Amino acid sequence: MRKIAIVTDSNSGITQEQGRELGVAVIPMPFFIDEKLFLEGITLSQEEFYQRLSEDADISTSQPTPADVTKVWDELLEEWDEIVHIPMSSGLSNTCATAMMLAKDYKGKVQVVDNQRISVTQRQAVLDALYLRNHIEEASKIKEILEAEKMESSIYITLETLKYLKKGGRITPAAAAIGTVLNLKPVLQIQGEKLDAYAKVRGKKAAKRAMIKAMKKDFETRFAKYDAEGLMCLQMAYTGNWQEAEEFKAEVQEQFPGYEIHMDPLSLSVSCHIGQGALAVACAKRVD
Repeated sequence: MRKIAIVTDSNSGITQEQGRELGVAVIPMPFFIDEKLFLEGITLSQEEFYQRLSEDADISTSQPTPADVTKVWDELLEEWDEIVHIPMSSGLSNTCATAMMLAKDYKGKVQVVDNQRISVTQRQAVLDALYLRNHIEEASKIKEILEAEKMESSIYITLETLKYLKKGGRITPAAAAIGTVLNLKPVLQIQGEKLDAYAKVRGKKAAKRAMIKAMKKDFETRFAKYDAEGLMCLQMAYTGNWQEAEEFKAEVQEQFPGYEIHMDPLSLSVSCHIGQGALAVACAKRVD
């Protein structure tokens, strides 16, 4: 039986320590803060990131260098026969496209999965890959299954501030100013490829209600069959506001009794563009 290694990046929310426990290689995402390079989870912690963010430091995201990626692959292939590499969604970063290009030199030994996941949903894809390799001998087949299920996930996010959407050019300064005065809170969604608008409400309480309502609708419609089969995983994420997230988790749990909710800090690559204080509700179908 072929030995298949699983690789992901820190956008999955899987820490270096958790990666070692799971038996998964986690490539740290690089960040430049005031032009200095940092690696998520290695030379940059969540706390340090939000501290620098609050200080209005110049923060930009990047992607692992080709040399960093191939170094991980080459070391793994000394022990493993094949690799399944699960990067963040191609709709949110060029990381996936770069990995696919690099994989062409590995003659099928490295299979790069583009199943449009990020954060807790990407983490679920990693867990699915670990499960699948116990039943499937080919990395290419694992890739095929994961990509076939790429639309079977959903994420809703609300923000504390419009500052970072304005900074990133997603909304105009005038719209940000009006939204701040009126206490408008956008609810964003990731349904596959990209981060898009879902709704705009007054106040964070209303945003939380909107997210719960949207997720319940997903469970009752597009995911109803999978839910009936016990295949849906409910998840949450947050950006630097753990206590608020725990309180919101209790609200979500009340609306979804019987579900185990997994919650992680949101990927810093997303946090960089939405700021501290965000809350997210997510779900993903697990492979069967």
